[in-house]
Amino acid sequence: MDVDEEVTGDVENIEELVTVEESIDGEHAVEIDEEEERIGDVKDDLVREIITIVEFLDQINDYRRTQQKECFNLVRRLKILVPFMDEIRGFEYPSPESCMHFLYRLRKVILVARKLLETCNNGSKIYLALDSESIMTRFHSIYEKLNRVLVKTPFDELRISDEVKDEIDSLCKQLKRAKRRTDTQDIELAVDMMVVFSKTDPRNSDSAIIERLAKKLELQTMEDLKTEAIAIKKLIQEKGGLSIETKQHIIELLYKFKKLQGVEATDILYEPVINKSFTKSTSLILPHEFLCPITLEIMLDPVIIATGQTYEKDSIQKWFDAGHKTCPKTRQTLDHLSLAPNYALKNLILQWCEKNKFKLPGKEISSHSEYDLEKQKDEVPLLVEALSSSQLEEQRKSVKQMRLLARENPENRVLIANAGGIPLLVQLLSYPDSGIQENAVTTLLNLSIDEVNKKLISNEGAIPSIIEILQNGNREARENSAAALFSLSMLDENKVTIGLSNGIPPLVELLQNGTLRGKKDALTALFNLSLNSANKGRAIDAGIVQPLLQLLKDRNLGMIDEALSILLLLASHPEGRQTIGQLSFIETLVEFIREGTPKNKECATSVLLELGSNNSSFILAALQFGVYEHLVEIASSGTNRAQRKANALIQLISKSEQI
Repeated sequence: MDVDEEVTGDVENIEELVTVEESIDGEHAVEIDEEEERIGDVKDDLVREIITIVEFLDQINDYRRTQQKECFNLVRRLKILVPFMDEIRGFEYPSPESCMHFLYRLRKVILVARKLLETCNNGSKIYLALDSESIMTRFHSIYEKLNRVLVKTPFDELRISDEVKDEIDSLCKQLKRAKRRTDTQDIELAVDMMVVFSKTDPRNSDSAIIERLAKKLELQTMEDLKTEAIAIKKLIQEKGGLSIETKQHIIELLYKFKKLQGVEATDILYEPVINKSFTKSTSLILPHEFLCPITLEIMLDPVIIATGQTYEKDSIQKWFDAGHKTCPKTRQTLDHLSLAPNYALKNLILQWCEKNKFKLPGKEISSHSEYDLEKQKDEVPLLVEALSSSQLEEQRKSVKQMRLLARENPENRVLIANAGGIPLLVQLLSYPDSGIQENAVTTLLNLSIDEVNKKLISNEGAIPSIIEILQNGNREARENSAAALFSLSMLDENKVTIGLSNGIPPLVELLQNGTLRGKKDALTALFNLSLNSANKGRAIDAGIVQPLLQLLKDRNLGMIDEALSILLLLASHPEGRQTIGQLSFIETLVEFIREGTPKNKECATSVLLELGSNNSSFILAALQFGVYEHLVEIASSGTNRAQRKANALIQLISKSEQI
């Protein structure tokens, strides 16, 4: 329903209050004074409520990362309304009916905005990422409705000051230009989620991707996962329209994140809100203290650990078996790993269940983990030994199995390294078998997530062999080689080694001709490598500029910000400035400054500043394309970094005009 339609009833009531006969006697005049005062009270209440909501929203600073920028943008725009409301509140009686109509409509939009911002503050992180396009549509709808209300503001009747009127006019212009963002971070997130949820993509259980998702969604601790589980339960309770597939995707990903923490999925995999035991008694609410902090399920065998916290025995034992020596809830290091039965709590749970006729779920053996830790401790040395077997088939099976283990969890990566697997895997990189090469380089990619392993892999001389596979391997091997070089290049010494080993040209070739995933892997690796000064020249010589410019043209690929970020690095290099400083490129930068996403504008402004600081002709070219007015706008409403860059550019323009 449109905002205009929603407030019809309220408006009619206000019109009824303020409609009086023109000819009245003294008695009626007293009644009108009372009515006017009542209308004034209603107006003040509306203004006060709007200001209170905006100030409340301004206090929220913890939005989900996927919508964080848009949330802050919306709040920043809403704050512009506060001085406007203050002037309306100071307007003397009687308030015109147009004012009351306007306030009711504005209040409706503010309430819709509050609901969306609260969802982005405490909603399910997985759902917000999975449904990001729909969420962005809601932001866009709010902008449209807010603009529709503000353009009908009765400024003259309310005698609003010119200064505030100008601010509202400026806000309306911002709202008109506001477009749905397709932020590269959201696109990367969507690609990773598609991979994880795909039933055919062989990387759907790749722990490197799952760990990257967990990091992006900030779901890396047990406390985070517990909060997310509660948010998911609330979401499914409130949002009955969620499809079964969407529910399944959300729950599956939650438990993949739990598995990273050494916690197995339970029997609520597909029914996280309504437990099977609840089907006959959905009105029951389990006491919070009956739930295991790890699984959020009712405890069957509660035990106490060294910190005094109580957990389900199986759950905490799995946590310990995964190598953890901390309390999942408090994160304290434990003095010992002994478990003491909590008989008192167990009796309370049994009494509560009997009283409420609640049937406890039976224990089920989880089948979601292919290996338990003890088996892996015995298996890894055998697999490492098989890597050097004279039997080709045995080597193939061993390296493939090790690839699976290396992506499972952090503990396996340590086990493989400690068992001496890294030197043998590096040797297999040069083996004349494409399947073995692919599995070996992918295993090393997964192992390199561990910081210690990064050094072990590079110390074994793996980088030249990885580059060789990047040049000549099959498609997946090339992509994983690029990802491995990115991971290894996190160490500064490896940036130098990769550059000197001629690793940049094949990355540029993959950026030019690879698949979407290949381009992304190459782009991230090239960005990291270009942080090294010598590698900037190597990247330019390898022809990196042309594929970067192509990424700026093909906006559907969603790699604009990354491409601009690399171009910013190259712009600090004399040869780079000469290569990219064409009129067509300057025009493209101005286009992004004019109509790009907030991040696009920030990156494009930074590149133009870097170019202009070294050559004033770039500034003159940008001015010809009308950059100045857009810089002024960014300086007042862009991201913090964009504002700094825009102000610096404006000062640079001012100096160049004085010369």
